[in-house]
Amino acid sequence: MASIITHPIVPLAISRLFPDGSLSPGVMLLGMICSVVPDLDVIGFAFGIRYGDLFGHRGFSHSISFALVVAGLLTWIAQGSLLVFLFLFLSILSHPLLDAFTNGGLGIAFFSPFSNSRWFFPWRPLEVPPIGVQAFFSLRGLVVLKSELIWVWLPCAALIWLGRLLR
Repeated sequence: MASIITHPIVPLAISRLFPDGSLSPGVMLLGMICSVVPDLDVIGFAFGIRYGDLFGHRGFSHSISFALVVAGLLTWIAQGSLLVFLFLFLSILSHPLLDAFTNGGLGIAFFSPFSNSRWFFPWRPLEVPPIGVQAFFSLRGLVVLKSELIWVWLPCAALIWLGRLLR
């Protein structure tokens, strides 16, 4: 997974590609929150759910189906537009897409619940962060942040700049 610091930057960058005024500050905040929601699946470890199980880490909560359902529910609750749905869907989906670029774990169950096969992208430049706050603030955490700055933050900054240019 990318770090909890990096996941929310993607919805911010994506938002710049949407028309002015189509996404309220509240929807943008919701998109940032949605970008980290898939990792709530780690709670399953406390209940004996194994990593590779359907509801294990990087399982159903990292799937396209999950992104569609959650984005649909939130859009319905907020009485949002198609643009709000698209933004929330992309915000949630950005999480497993980033995770598929990491160099560790069992892969992402993109097609769950129809298939629990796990996938990575062939090119995996992102370092997997250590689990736990204390472990993150270590030399290993700095290595992770460096890879995220290069491979996520810089492209997101370019996307934000492009969005501003297009407006």
